[in-house]
Amino acid sequence: MRLRTWLALGLAAVLWPGLSKAAELTPDDAATHVGETATVCGTVASAHYAERTRGQPTFLNLDKPYPHEVFTAVIWGNDRAGFGTPETTLLGKHVCASGKIELYRGRAEVILHSANQLKSQ
Repeated sequence: MRLRTWLALGLAAVLWPGLSKAAELTPDDAATHVGETATVCGTVASAHYAERTRGQPTFLNLDKPYPHEVFTAVIWGNDRAGFGTPETTLLGKHVCASGKIELYRGRAEVILHSANQLKSQ
């Protein structure tokens, strides 16, 4: 591509932020988008802070509770301080989690490193 085309595309992304915005998916759709960066929105159906587990993960399961979850937003212990106590404050709330979708044991997940990846609606 020519430099002028790259500059035009960059300017378009700045002027129209929606063009560079990640795709918004439902928890059920997330598994078909593994490897992509997207925003997955749903209701926190179950949440758990596993403080005695290695890495101290916090699990936020959207739309379907554990053990039938279809999508999980995971916050590792070393990143947890920026999120407060999401297992209590977000339970039952509609949230959107953004990041790279990965599979863990056949289920879709996004690892959250900073609070700006998680929006409560």
